[in-house]
Amino acid sequence: MNIAITTDSGSGISQEEAQKLGITVIPMPFSIDEKTYFEDVNITEEDFYNALKPTATIHTSQPELYTIEEIWQDLLKDYDAIVHIPLTSGLSSTCQSAIMLASDLDEERIQVVDNRKVSFSQKISVLQALKLIDEGHSAKEMKEILEASHDDNTIYIGLETLDFLKAGGRLTPAVAAIGSILKIKPVLTIVEGGHLDTFTRARTKKGIKREIIKALKHDALEKFNDPEGKECYFGVAYAGNRDEALVFAQEIAEAFPQRMDYPITVVPLSEIIVCHTGPHILGASIMHKLNK
Repeated sequence: MNIAITTDSGSGISQEEAQKLGITVIPMPFSIDEKTYFEDVNITEEDFYNALKPTATIHTSQPELYTIEEIWQDLLKDYDAIVHIPLTSGLSSTCQSAIMLASDLDEERIQVVDNRKVSFSQKISVLQALKLIDEGHSAKEMKEILEASHDDNTIYIGLETLDFLKAGGRLTPAVAAIGSILKIKPVLTIVEGGHLDTFTRARTKKGIKREIIKALKHDALEKFNDPEGKECYFGVAYAGNRDEALVFAQEIAEAFPQRMDYPITVVPLSEIIVCHTGPHILGASIMHKLNK
């Protein structure tokens, strides 16, 4: 069976990498000061971070349905089926819109996966899907296998500032002011249903990394019964601070010396998410290998 894989830029997969993998990445749109951009298409990383200010008017949205439909219809000319792996439904309506569109077009040939993944874990899901194709699974089987893994990962994101959450209405001005005075840096996590919520707090970037590594160790033991991470993938996400992320990846590697023999994946956090969190974040994730 000839199956195409599509995803969105929430995965952190660039257009260049998508070409190498033989997949399609649908860019997520956003606007800064009323100018619309498409991630990794009409704005460079440098220009994005230069424009990203707490005082800017920032809006995020989902790809137009006609854009997705056009991509899918073109792919169906050459492929028997499509497996689409979008950003978690808890952070974007993109997933639900894709499910509705697939139902209208051909829900047998277009399988939309809602496995609550974002960034590193979404990218790993794409790589897992490619492997499932090689193993001969049908599109429907792939959807079932990938969705069964919806609870097989955790992600933590340490913020540099509260300003962007305040600007987006996700914090009251009073709470944001107190946080700024006390120099509190929140660490967020994705809770059940795929929504972002506060996990803990730290006062320094070093403290953020310490709290995240402690959380990864807890999850490896309590969530996956795998304290050494021998059957787990690890990933690090960043927002304009790649060098810092590479150092953090090495620190995670040292914390899990017996982890699975797979490189720690370092990916840029999707700009659609950075619009809400602000720059210079450090995130990390642990994800158990796929059970089939």
